[in-house]
This record gives sequence, C-alpha cells and structure tokens, in this order.
Amino acid sequence: EDMAKLNTIERYKLALPTKNILLKDAASFKESFRKSLFDFFMKGSSGETFAETLRWLIFQEFDAPLDEYNLSTCPNCAAGNIPLGVKIKKTEFSYQCPHCKKEIYITDIFRLHEAIDDELGAGGVLGYVNVLIEQIIIVYLIKAILETKPAILSETLFIKDGPLAFFGQTANMQKPLRHLTTFLSEKHNLFLAGLEKSGPFVEHADEIGKKLKPGTILLLDNTYIYKYILPGKVDNTAPYARSSYYSGKMIFKSVDGKIYVVTIPTKNADVVLAPKKSDFHNLDAILTNIQKLRCDMYDNSLFPVALANKLVSLANHPS
Repeated sequence: EDMAKLNTIERYKLALPTKNILLKDAASFKESFRKSLFDFFMKGSSGETFAETLRWLIFQEFDAPLDEYNLSTCPNCAAGNIPLGVKIKKTEFSYQCPHCKKEIYITDIFRLHEAIDDELGAGGVLGYVNVLIEQIIIVYLIKAILETKPAILSETLFIKDGPLAFFGQTANMQKPLRHLTTFLSEKHNLFLAGLEKSGPFVEHADEIGKKLKPGTILLLDNTYIYKYILPGKVDNTAPYARSSYYSGKMIFKSVDGKIYVVTIPTKNADVVLAPKKSDFHNLDAILTNIQKLRCDMYDNSLFPVALANKLVSLANHPS
C-alpha cells in the first residue's frame, strides 16, 4: 500500500541526447544537448520552473540579490567573462552574447558545453548532470517551502544520495549552494545531509568500523584524509575538495553498529582543516534521524533513499 502511494509521486523525466542526434532547430549536437537541458529546466510543478529556482539560487534572490552572474565562456563563440544580468529577459531565461549575438541559456552556467564534443558526444557529462539535477530539485523544494510555509523547514530532513558536492564542469555550483545553506542555517533552520554508498571514504569506514564505538562521530580533517584515505601530501593551504564540496565529511557509527559516511554543509571550505562539531549545523539531530531511518535492503542504507532508488530509473535509451 505504501509503495502504491509512492508510485503516485510526481516524477521528472529528462531525455538527453548523448551522441549523433540533432534537434530540429539546432545547428549542432552541442546546441541540441544545451537546448534539451534548458527545456527540462523550463519544466516544474505548481507553476514554478526549475529555471526560476536556478535564477533564485545564482542571483541570491533569497538574501542580497546580485545584479549579474559572470559566465566563464560563451557556448557559441567561446568568448570569456560574459555578464548575465538578472533583469535581462527574465521570463525567457536566456541572454544574448554581447560578442556573437547568439543565445545563451541560463543553464549554460553549468559549463557542460565545455566538455561536449560534436563528434565524441556528451557521455562524459551525464554523471555530472545527474548529481546536478538531484541538488537543484532539493533547492527547488527548499524555495517552495520558504515561499509557502517557512516553519516546515525546521521539520524537514533533506537527504541526498551521495556527497553534497558538484563535480567536473558543474563544480562552480558549490559556491551558490554554500551561500544558500549558510543563509538557511543562520536565518532559518536547515537539516541537510549527503550519504555516500561507495568510494574510498566508504571503504575506509568499513575497514575501521569495528574499532569505533557505537555513537562515534569521526570528523575528517585534511591531515586524516590525506594520510589514511587518499594518497597525497597534506597541504593546509588547500583544503580537501575546496572547489567542489560545500560540505564536510564525517564517519558515523550508529548505536546499532551501522557505519555511515555523511556530509553536512559548512560555512566555508577551511572547516576541513580543523573541523569541530559546532561547524555542522544541527549535526546531532541529523545523525539521530539517520540512524532511525536505517534500512536493511542495502548495506548501511536509509529507508527513504532505498525507496527512491526503487522508483527511479536511468536508461541509455528513453522508454
């Protein structure tokens, strides 16, 4: 019965061309990919589009609004430092390049066009797109809550499947997300966490799990990460993942012995140099709920994440 209810939840469908496909009005494969992603962002629910959420995020409309956002390169002529104004074509969410006069979409700020090739395709960016959209949807929900009933934010735990970070060309999105999460932590009450299921941090957590006492929270700093998890020299002038993460990592062993690798938003990248519990907003409440949501369907999985994974499908060909 519960699964039947979940099957009625609204889902978002995105079909992206990956190679050798040209849309009717596009001049190249790269433009076809850009247009497909932009069209998805022009969708949403309850009259709100993802493009509106993206504008709200990058122009910081929730706090002290910015007049413009600087795009690193034009996807059409490759000219650099393109200023995108929040007031320009506000409803269409597109802009005109001052150099080539061609259209720039608001979604071009993800810089995916820099890694797409008309011959080789876009297979290399699909993972980045997946991580990106997951977090944009979280922002979309946060925006909806703030605009309807902000008090609900204090009653909601947002859980992302994977770390709170952006990768590849989309890594620049960590800056507006860090600004948003810091604002929400200071002005409202944010409960947000990312849980990792694989990778070197999870492997390390499994190795040391038996040595940790139940209830242990191991905050991972630069020295620990580069000494025990990732090969490399410790450089305290370069915090781990400073250009991609807007969060800090920790290993948590629950009271019932489950091991979790958790990321929680931080105010700045330097927190990883010497993290303290006070650097992570609502840390105890988040971890308490994580252990209450345990699920035995997968190793160290959480009930809502496991259910979401059963309802989501990713395919190389649209159905």
